[in-house]
Amino acid sequence: MPASHFIPPTADRYALRHATVPACLVDSPTLAASADSEGLCRADLLVDHGRIAAVQPAGTLDDALGPDLDRSMVLPGLVDCHTHLDKGHIWPRKQNPTGDTPGAVRATLEDRTARWSATDVRARMEFGLRTAYAHGVVAIRTHLDSQAPQASISFRVFQEMRRAWAGRITLQASSIAPIDIFLTEEGRILADIVAEAGGNLGCVTRFSHRANVPTPPELDVALRHLFALAAERGLDVDLHVDETGEPEIRTLDQVARIARREGFSGRILCGHCCSLAVQPEADMLATLDACRDAGIAIVSLPTVNMYLQDRHAARTPRWRGVTVLHEIKARGLQVAVAGDNCRDPFHAYGDHDMLDTFCQAVKIAHLDRPVGDWIAAACAVPADIMGLDGVGRLREGQSADLILLRARDYSELLARNQGDRCVLRNGRAIDTTPPDYRVLDALMTA
Repeated sequence: MPASHFIPPTADRYALRHATVPACLVDSPTLAASADSEGLCRADLLVDHGRIAAVQPAGTLDDALGPDLDRSMVLPGLVDCHTHLDKGHIWPRKQNPTGDTPGAVRATLEDRTARWSATDVRARMEFGLRTAYAHGVVAIRTHLDSQAPQASISFRVFQEMRRAWAGRITLQASSIAPIDIFLTEEGRILADIVAEAGGNLGCVTRFSHRANVPTPPELDVALRHLFALAAERGLDVDLHVDETGEPEIRTLDQVARIARREGFSGRILCGHCCSLAVQPEADMLATLDACRDAGIAIVSLPTVNMYLQDRHAARTPRWRGVTVLHEIKARGLQVAVAGDNCRDPFHAYGDHDMLDTFCQAVKIAHLDRPVGDWIAAACAVPADIMGLDGVGRLREGQSADLILLRARDYSELLARNQGDRCVLRNGRAIDTTPPDYRVLDALMTA
């Protein structure tokens, strides 16, 4: 039965028979042994009172228990571990005239200063969450612009949203500001705000009013202060690092070495890390080894970095802007992909759709031939990074938060938009219609 025609049984206990699932997301040696060259296998799933009760080889469960999916793919709910819900959907009122990072920074600062009240941020965050939920996203970590006074506004709104969306989308937050903030008392104040909200301490590892090349000694001071503030409060760290195509920008290596030297024991996630891709191979691999030793995970934001990096007027970009995903994975680090910015000055497009992010990442970074276990970078791996046990997997005992696709394999998934997907939450189908952009029209006026 094609997923687009799938009508979930009304019984509390039913089966999804003859599905196609990624072997890397199930805990079954038998299923793993049956995987094809792309890492896919055939399975029957039993849903019982909103939870996954069994994942077994196809043909195991009784025909009377539920529909034959005719090899339609079944995925777990997806996880976005790096996005910006507070910036989202301001593009209609504040575009980026140059399309590059400096233009995005200027435009965002102007819009934030003029418009980011609690009411404005709340409405746009709600819109983003409704959209992500309709697409099958079950957990999100959002960065929140945190220069005073915005931190106090946005973290309060975030806590409201986390309560309101509990049981639908698990929400986490990280601060973001230029690293200068950790050279001042404002860094301590921010750390207290983050701790009160149960968030992650983060920043952009570049200075707002000084060059990062050559590396100023203040960078070391600021990073040590950040790690100390996080350790004192029991916070994890989440950083925007080296989002540039300049090979001499090597902050990631410094982050890794300082984290080890300071003995930081919390989780560390570094996003972007684009300059790795334009550094000499030996230097890049040495940095990855330092990250592995420090326990650093990496998240790539392929669609946004493609949009921003190597952009020049009337000139075709010469490189893809993304980091070295294959090498990161081969070096033993956790590596995820995420959606990042959505319809704001950093990225004019996007729809909070992690399935689309995964499909684009495969094409941008050649995560194919075979696709193998790369699907985990959009579900299981970011869930692990966020400390969400069992989320993003097809595991017995987990909530039946599933995405059913018409596609039967990765070729069909990657070739055609999966807008007709069926999304199950706790075993029940939800409305997959995303909110209409018109609900934000009142926020777009001058």
